[in-house]
Amino acid sequence: MAANFTTRRCSPLTSSAFALLCLLAQPALAADVRAPEAGIRVPSQPAPVLVVSSDGALVIDTRARLAWPRCVEGMQWNGHTCAGVPQLLSYGEAQALARKRWQDSGVRWRLPRVNELRRLVNRNAQPRTVDATLFPNAPADWHWTGTASVNTATVNPYSYGNVVRGGEGESQLTVQQAWAVDMASGEARGDMGRASKLALRLVRPAP
Repeated sequence: MAANFTTRRCSPLTSSAFALLCLLAQPALAADVRAPEAGIRVPSQPAPVLVVSSDGALVIDTRARLAWPRCVEGMQWNGHTCAGVPQLLSYGEAQALARKRWQDSGVRWRLPRVNELRRLVNRNAQPRTVDATLFPNAPADWHWTGTASVNTATVNPYSYGNVVRGGEGESQLTVQQAWAVDMASGEARGDMGRASKLALRLVRPAP
């Protein structure tokens, strides 16, 4: 009777006695259906987006396929941490350094876009900051970006607060201003004077 019961289908035409048994049995049957088969592994949490490269010198954004140096310009990775003093550059100096790095290495180093740089800020941390394990001794200051557009749909895809616009609006930004990101909060602003001396973390395609 029990074996025969599990193969019958409950329906509005089922007798009242059988319907009662059907209702009582449904949770157990549903549990059997949902139970994982032996030998099947339950998927674990997704792999982290940012991982350290095998040589320890880079941090790879596995989602965006970008590679970041562990240290900002002026500091060096010594195998354990970032040593030295951050080099502060004007926007023009930052662009020139990126071009020279590309020419010398043959690798397409460049200034990061606003949304790329902001991905390094851990928005779940309080206060927000970069991961000190991935980027030791990272300066919690403004960093240059290569973003020229001020379209907020492009530069602000994450919930890091409002993008600060400069001047009289998006269409009025002049060539004397550029976008920068505060690595202590994730805030971005497009009215940073290009003569300002800021930190720089270049980026390249992931190997």
